[in-house]
Amino acid sequence: MPELPEVETIRGALEPLLVGRRIERAEIADERLTRPEPPEAVAQALAGERVEALERRGKYLLFRLGSGRVLLVHLRMTGSFRSADDLHRRAVLELDDGTSVTYRDVRRFGTWLLLDAEDVEPYLAARLGEEPLERRFTLDRLAGRRAPVKAAILDQRTVAGLGNIYADEALWRARVHPLRPAGSLDDDELRRLRRGIRDALRAGIARQGSTLSDYAAPDGSPGRMQREFRVYGRAGEPCDRCGTPIAKTRVGGRGTWFCPGCQR
Repeated sequence: MPELPEVETIRGALEPLLVGRRIERAEIADERLTRPEPPEAVAQALAGERVEALERRGKYLLFRLGSGRVLLVHLRMTGSFRSADDLHRRAVLELDDGTSVTYRDVRRFGTWLLLDAEDVEPYLAARLGEEPLERRFTLDRLAGRRAPVKAAILDQRTVAGLGNIYADEALWRARVHPLRPAGSLDDDELRRLRRGIRDALRAGIARQGSTLSDYAAPDGSPGRMQREFRVYGRAGEPCDRCGTPIAKTRVGGRGTWFCPGCQR
């Protein structure tokens, strides 16, 4: 599933293609993409709209339109955008400069939701916590939590946009075991974890995300972060920091990689 770095990479690549452009025509070929709204109705509503801004909130892309409405896109597991046609095309936005942007989704779990301006923030606030790359980001919501810290930081109401890959990478950077009760972390450990989350996400953005199967930037180029994983997917390999073989366990049903030597 695309996480914050992958969604931010897509946002940054689409921004110069879309912002300031008018949608001449929208085609939505998959009824699952917009349900319960009919795809024809959403496509008709998008036609003629000007894209004023393209933003990201957690794992959501926000297409801010001239009417004030917002197209909220969640890529889920395999959703992505391409600046060319694609075999797994689910929707197309044709623009006033003669170009088009294609939405592809192999497993068809992605969603497009067209909201009125006043409905956007309540919708997101009910589902997302703080943005981890903003200065005001804290881990205050971990206080008193008995859940494993890995499960707690995967809660989107605690850390917006963090997913399985970057959670493992962040915990390794912080030297925190993924099964530690979240509320047991002391102030120093919380500071290290905050820094680890931010550093892991920034590293992912700088390398255009992680390509393990379907993910690619809109121009088709793969991400490079998978070449620099410290723990994720590296069971049995030596830790880059202490040499101990990386171990794998499960936390909240998710495959979890960590170093038994320096994440005690």
